[in-house]
Amino acid sequence: MKAIVCRKWGQPSELTYESINRPALRKGEVLVQVQACSVNYPDMLLVAGKYQAKPEFPFIPGSDVAGIVCKAADDDSMYSPGDRVMTSIPHGGFAEYVSCPENRLIPIPEGMSLKSAAASMMVHGTSYYALKQRAKLKRGETLLVLGAAGGCGMAAVMLGKAMGAKVIAAASTQEKMAAALKAGADEVVQYTKVDLKKTVKQLTKKKGVDVIFDPVGGDFAQKAVRCMAWGGRYLVIGFAAGSIPKIPANLLLLKSCALVGVFWGAWVKRNPMGALQNMGEIAQMMQEGKLTDMVSKIYSLKDTWQALDDLKIEG
Repeated sequence: MKAIVCRKWGQPSELTYESINRPALRKGEVLVQVQACSVNYPDMLLVAGKYQAKPEFPFIPGSDVAGIVCKAADDDSMYSPGDRVMTSIPHGGFAEYVSCPENRLIPIPEGMSLKSAAASMMVHGTSYYALKQRAKLKRGETLLVLGAAGGCGMAAVMLGKAMGAKVIAAASTQEKMAAALKAGADEVVQYTKVDLKKTVKQLTKKKGVDVIFDPVGGDFAQKAVRCMAWGGRYLVIGFAAGSIPKIPANLLLLKSCALVGVFWGAWVKRNPMGALQNMGEIAQMMQEGKLTDMVSKIYSLKDTWQALDDLKIEG
């Protein structure tokens, strides 16, 4: 089969397009013919050696896969050849075939395309889990989304609106704020140009926000915490800014708010039925026009390095 192989930490252009053997099936695994694999920020970090997980060389990057079942290792498998499935795996997705544990597969709901399934796994899956299970976002609450024009940020804007929240989108440029408004944000804040706390307090009539969705980290995290309402929930999604923030515990105490970690991949492994239910609800919201899959461009497997390089430039 053909695959994209990483043999050393470096730039996307240093990845190689190779012919290698198909993965061997072990007990409890299923072989899937990959039809689509999304390109996400963690993939770029993994290739550069900057992600928290560091596979042994050589390895195939790519995590969010949608495809068709070829065969299962076990006779009593719940999956049959031809079944449409999606999965999120640590790596291995940028290839023509992938083998993965059966308990990590999710059937693709009716009405959801293979491309939408691959594109929705990480961004919509993470964002919905964060807002639904971790923050328990309620209708009528106010949600502040940092990095609102990024993949997870944009998904959080759309999901927040679909769940009945008032959404304030924070982004760094006018173009990104326009994109957030198009996605459904009620208000936008250019947090690189204005005082974030002062502006958010004005928009919420001094109350503050009930939930903060933060995939960025960095210098704005502490400023964002100061925007919290009493009893608010601060969702730690990731650190796209490159630095892990240090948030003073006294701010959490004074506002009686919670700092909530979001590790979607680990939750999917621990609760596959919950993940399946979430993806079914995401598919339903897509059918109703409340969500879009945010597929911006489609690349061939051979051009995966270019997709990663374009993502780096856009970021």
